[in-house]
Amino acid sequence: MSRLAGGVVLVTAQEASLDPDDPAAPPGEYAGMTATAFLSVSLDPPLVLVSLRTGSRMDDLLDEQPLWAVSVLTESQRHIAGRFAMKGRLSDRLLFEDIPYVPGEATGAPLVGGALGTLECRTEQRVPAGDHTLVLGRVLTARMPSAEGGPLVYFRGGYRQLG
Repeated sequence: MSRLAGGVVLVTAQEASLDPDDPAAPPGEYAGMTATAFLSVSLDPPLVLVSLRTGSRMDDLLDEQPLWAVSVLTESQRHIAGRFAMKGRLSDRLLFEDIPYVPGEATGAPLVGGALGTLECRTEQRVPAGDHTLVLGRVLTARMPSAEGGPLVYFRGGYRQLG
């Protein structure tokens, strides 16, 4: 499967507030994960799918939080992909520290500035699949904030550029 090229995205979500019954309680922290197993499923209704390692932080979070987002990374955002794919990585708060992003209007999840495209999604279905969970999401918003550069691609164990 290493010979199957895949686009690289950053999947993000915001944890629920520590006290969801208190409107003044601060929102939960952001979480993010690099993914290459992401695809369009349907145009009507608009559905996408992401594959998450079972028991990963993002899998656990999306089991509790149905709202999440995806930023399609450009070839110049390789550092973002690498940062969120690290094993034994820093806290998510530190990972987002110097990355330009805005909270999504529909989900509150971070949308990376300069991404080729951003989607905000709501989980429709979760399907166990071996050591992964397939998360099917309905697209709530879709934007193309940047037309600059090409997509970041993962092929044969490394990040690549087209062309």
